[in-house]
Amino acid sequence: MKSMASTSDKILDIAQSLIVAGGYNGFSYADISAAIGIRKASIHHHFPTKAELVSMLVDRYRKQAEAGLQSLREQAASPADQLQFYINYWQSCVENASQPFCVCAMLASEMQMLPEEVASRVRAHFQNLAGWLTAVLQAGVEQELFRLDRRPEEQAQMLMASVHGAMLSARAFGDPGLFIAIVAPEVARLRTADR
Repeated sequence: MKSMASTSDKILDIAQSLIVAGGYNGFSYADISAAIGIRKASIHHHFPTKAELVSMLVDRYRKQAEAGLQSLREQAASPADQLQFYINYWQSCVENASQPFCVCAMLASEMQMLPEEVASRVRAHFQNLAGWLTAVLQAGVEQELFRLDRRPEEQAQMLMASVHGAMLSARAFGDPGLFIAIVAPEVARLRTADR
């Protein structure tokens, strides 16, 4: 049973890197087979369809993201720290190329072409992230750490778009430094001390 889980995890890991590199339609089971060195039939044994594979991948990604956000809630001293840790996480991922792009953001760019079972999971990821950002911004306003130009829900959407857009710009220009150059001013505008 352990080797089955290990093989499943390897398949999911390779699928994630392939999606980040080329999207949902940018990879096949043959690509995974070549990367891992197992037969396509073995991949089908674990994940009968590509939609099931990517659904499981998004579920795993969401659980990891939710655990990370929960950890920030528990460990960070303030909403400002939570937001900064979130930004720092993506800055580090973009700079060291460990995860240069959010897998759900990549999938969202293909939303119209995704099977509904995948699309609904991608939407759920963004709803959860927007909810977390909204709560952080609202708490920051209540603690007089942030001053928002819009309702917390709207500001959360704008910040989320800025983070994902900055990932895209860093990728498009091959310049990881663009990520923080774009996002840092957005965060600075929220802080009451900077006004």
